[in-house]
Amino acid sequence: MSAVARAIWFIESHFEHDLSLEEISDAAGLSRYHLSRVFGLVNGHSISGYIRGRRLSRAVPALVVGSSTILEVALAAGYGSHEAFTRAFRDQFGMTPDAVRRQGHARNLVLLEPIRMDPARLNDLEPPRFETLQPMLFAGLQEIYPYGGNAAIPSLWQKFNAHFGHIPGQKGNVAYGICTHIDGEAEKFRYMAAVEISDAGDLPPDFTTLKLPGQRYVVFSHRGHVSGIPLTMHRIFDTWWPTSGLEHGDTPDMFERYDERFDPYTGMGVTEIWLPIKE
Repeated sequence: MSAVARAIWFIESHFEHDLSLEEISDAAGLSRYHLSRVFGLVNGHSISGYIRGRRLSRAVPALVVGSSTILEVALAAGYGSHEAFTRAFRDQFGMTPDAVRRQGHARNLVLLEPIRMDPARLNDLEPPRFETLQPMLFAGLQEIYPYGGNAAIPSLWQKFNAHFGHIPGQKGNVAYGICTHIDGEAEKFRYMAAVEISDAGDLPPDFTTLKLPGQRYVVFSHRGHVSGIPLTMHRIFDTWWPTSGLEHGDTPDMFERYDERFDPYTGMGVTEIWLPIKE
């Protein structure tokens, strides 16, 4: 796993909070000096510029919608005053937050999207195991992403992790990343950061629920940084699945299972990839 990919994942997972270069470089496994140079050469942004651009870009929808005051948007973006936010926003986009609010859209702004992480080559797949699960009820935060747009998923986990551990009805300390297809949609998918729950009562207002049927799964282990999961998935479907004789189940497309072997702060550890199969 490349150091830059680790740094990007760490920033995307934590940029709504104060971040130091030392924390980022520790997560990347490089010195602060080396990471600063490599990050800029590879991505065309300084680390601080990337964090600033991501925070300001995330603030734009709140300005357009207009449900919060500009000061509230500024504070949520990590700025201590309306003035400081306005200066940074104008430097980033060439216009003020007030002007964006007045025009009511952001079509003329060039937002900074998450940098796509390109993990390095992975080891060969470990032999999978097979499991049968009973029906399960999940609750969590869900977003729709374009295929190939998984670079934004860490920010969803950043929001979800603020709830993890005190979600009403939560069963155990295991988190799930659940991918499901959208009927009639070939370019986008749903991704849900979730936990298993015993019932759907009294959940946070922005939570949604999903019930999966009882079925059989083939289970693979991904070891290393979480940003390498897409390559593991590619390895599964490119080399293992075509010769397996298995037929993929209907729902979900797959889910990731994160237990005590995974560290959500660093993104390192063991992630299980569960794929439903028809019997």
